[in-house]
Amino acid sequence: MDKRDVAKQIYDASYITGEFILRSGKISSEYFDKYLFESNPKLLVEIAKILKHHIPTEAEIIAGLEMGGIPIVTALSIESGIKSAFVRKHAKEYGTCKLAEGADIKDKNVCIIEDVVSTGGQII
Repeated sequence: MDKRDVAKQIYDASYITGEFILRSGKISSEYFDKYLFESNPKLLVEIAKILKHHIPTEAEIIAGLEMGGIPIVTALSIESGIKSAFVRKHAKEYGTCKLAEGADIKDKNVCIIEDVVSTGGQII
């Protein structure tokens, strides 16, 4: 499947209409529900096949941001063979108190994977 086919499948799976309150507080009649494409295993495999060619060669770890980046980074890790980490918004306050779970990211070249990016604020 080529990029255009995958893009169309993502759109078909995730574009919905109705009345939605956006993070900004604005109301929209259109919404892109990323969890609808992320919960489709066949589509995730196709996304991972495409994305693996865009991982920088120096990347030692790929990291998915909670919650939406985790399914993509998991599929991408399986497809690419690169270890993955799962990054929280805040370090947990119990147990290991880690900000990132999975592969150790300390002193590593990390490629951050996110599902949908609008402003980049979540990634920063």
